[in-house]
Amino acid sequence: MPNTPAYIGRFAPTPSGQLHFGSLLAALASYLDARQAGGQWLVRIEDLDLPRNLPGAADQILQTLDTYGLHWDATVLWQSQRTDYYQQLIDQLLAAGQAFYCDCSRRELQVHAGIYPGTCRQRQLSAAADRAIRVQVDDHPLSFIDRLQGLFTQRLQTEVGDFIIRRRDGIIAYQLAVVADDIAQQVSDVVRGADLLDSTPRQLWLYQLLGARPPRHLHIPLAMRRDGEKLSKRLTSTPLAAEQAPATLFRALQVLAQEPPAELARADINELLGWATVHWQPERLPALQQLPDLSE
Repeated sequence: MPNTPAYIGRFAPTPSGQLHFGSLLAALASYLDARQAGGQWLVRIEDLDLPRNLPGAADQILQTLDTYGLHWDATVLWQSQRTDYYQQLIDQLLAAGQAFYCDCSRRELQVHAGIYPGTCRQRQLSAAADRAIRVQVDDHPLSFIDRLQGLFTQRLQTEVGDFIIRRRDGIIAYQLAVVADDIAQQVSDVVRGADLLDSTPRQLWLYQLLGARPPRHLHIPLAMRRDGEKLSKRLTSTPLAAEQAPATLFRALQVLAQEPPAELARADINELLGWATVHWQPERLPALQQLPDLSE
């Protein structure tokens, strides 16, 4: 049986649109971190939220990654094909008394500033089509050290509350699915955008409940538009162009503070990625959650 690599990283896009420059920064940082460590780099399509999926977007994402030289190891994992596995974990949490059914509405939660007050914890509601499932948390400080952002601490009960792991419409929630898949794929390192920094304690809580060791984290600053919004599919940020791949990769390395030499501006994709893999230094990035005034 082959040994499991010491480093396994992943890039996990949602197919709600095509990849844009902000997506590329996260994919490239994750790829370089894995390749420099001599590890595996996986791609996962997080397509559970079916109403948000754009037809053809997943295939376009995979094609773009390939065009930009970001070639993944192993078979692409599709979350929409793994709902039975997620439900098994949810049933496990329910049976252990660590999760419960909830019929609270969004309007009720608005009174508590969106922080769930534990209303249904002791109600022992039964399963029903229109009921969410929440995982129960406590108020002990939960901390981790991000490789770039440093120490981050959150008290889940007072800052978040018991959080949803299966929505009222039956869709498995992001927090549960991402942890389940990272455990199953033995992911050792997660490199992603800093907009997910405050989700990490919820994921660490699930790792704890499921008896698994969490990965290391590196949350890179977000690319922002001039209007203060992050580059995103929701805001229809400009998709990555195949014919501009070398120039766009060079710009991405600059934005990631890797300081590529000027002569690489005329290099091809293989030369760019080869240089970047050898010279990758994530500590050069500023310990910020946003990169100021970056526009397309």
